[in-house]
Amino acid sequence: MRILKEIFKRDKEKFVVPKNAQDIIPIKAIWDDGIFEVQKNKFSKCYKFIDINYAVASHEDKEAMFLDYSDLLNSLDNGATSKITINNRRINKIDFEKTILMKDVGDGLDKYRHEYNQMLLDQAKGANGIIQEKIITISVNKKNIEEARNYFARTTSELMNHFSVLGSKCVELDAEERLRIYHDFYRVGEETSFRFDMKENLRKGHNFKDFICPDTFEQNKDYFKIGDRYGRVLFLKEYASYIKDSMVTELTELNRNMMLSIDVIPVPMDEAVREAENRRLGIETNITNWQRRQNAYNNFSAIIPYDMEQQREQSKEFLDDLITRDQRMFLSVLTMVHTAETKEQLDNDTEALLTIARKHLCQFAVLKFQQMDGLNTAMPFGVRKIDALRTLTTESLAVFIPFRVQEIRHDNGIYYGQNVISKNMIIADRKQLLNGNSFILGVSGSGKSFIAKEEIVSIMLKDPNADVIIVDPEREASSLVKS
Repeated sequence: MRILKEIFKRDKEKFVVPKNAQDIIPIKAIWDDGIFEVQKNKFSKCYKFIDINYAVASHEDKEAMFLDYSDLLNSLDNGATSKITINNRRINKIDFEKTILMKDVGDGLDKYRHEYNQMLLDQAKGANGIIQEKIITISVNKKNIEEARNYFARTTSELMNHFSVLGSKCVELDAEERLRIYHDFYRVGEETSFRFDMKENLRKGHNFKDFICPDTFEQNKDYFKIGDRYGRVLFLKEYASYIKDSMVTELTELNRNMMLSIDVIPVPMDEAVREAENRRLGIETNITNWQRRQNAYNNFSAIIPYDMEQQREQSKEFLDDLITRDQRMFLSVLTMVHTAETKEQLDNDTEALLTIARKHLCQFAVLKFQQMDGLNTAMPFGVRKIDALRTLTTESLAVFIPFRVQEIRHDNGIYYGQNVISKNMIIADRKQLLNGNSFILGVSGSGKSFIAKEEIVSIMLKDPNADVIIVDPEREASSLVKS
């Protein structure tokens, strides 16, 4: 196991880093199919789901997606906990050049390929450069791996059905894909060096944490340091009574490596109704006692205070949601970890995130002396070590909808433009699509013919053996064909 440097106390705000990798990566055992044991008899499994075009949808479509997402939340099992994670990771330059840029062929057209590659690199500089991954982690307590495997087999089919209704696609992550997520977060800039072979590791007696753990981890009062990078964990402390569905999107728009996680703990319906009734009974008792005190002073016309009246209305509405509107009760906590190159940049990013939360009448807070616990909670391990739980109904939780806009980024695809919402490049290979046909629509003089010719040139440069058939009564493309 990688020996972590132990940082001893230097001042009042700094304390000793954990002595082993178990504190940084809370995983006890892993299996090849992606099931991890994170605590004694507690198993977790990750699923990646693709984004959908929520931000650009019409009001009616957004409402339909919101209701479908609410159904997904309602379907979560009472005996398990879920974690919905949005992972922002920067595109690795080596991977980008390997999968997107054209390679020399030696057919006399390489100078055009170099020009095309330079254009792509120029576009990449102005683009966001961030890839968003959406992950849902299910954790459940079972006696052994066989029981956990049977449970996840049932859960997988249910999740896939609900995500397909949303227009998304859900896929299981195996052990290598899960470990890559942790590796890319802890070792920014070393993404291409990740290699993991379970059989080889077992044969050599290596621990899987050797390749994932950062070389050093320094923990401070309100931030931490991984190698040369700085990081900080925030949590949502105060919730507004009304939150817009764009809040999560705005929080994850920051052009930094970060993870935002929403822990979801479903409460059984009978317990939820009993809790709501007890809460309402307590409020009514407080109001009755207040009125009795007023009557004792012969103040028979006193009006119930505003805050008590509000509590009565909210408790009634909460109980109605559970009983008549098919809502469920959830315990939830939202945590967020973001990293930066310098401490100054980290502080500026933290202030930007706090400002976004305040704009939505919410309040983020920095975890004090709990940065390690917060990091483990925000990462998609399947553990929760922060107890700042908030009671929410299905609709209140569905407001933190993780969907934004669908990205198109195929390996060895052709550049088609820039995504208006995310500012990322659209790289598509129509052969990989279910239906590869396309139409080019536009008013006269808007550049339809130019776009078509540009795509023909890109196809020929990408694959010199491709067959391009042009039906052109006006002979507009004759000069292009001759070239």
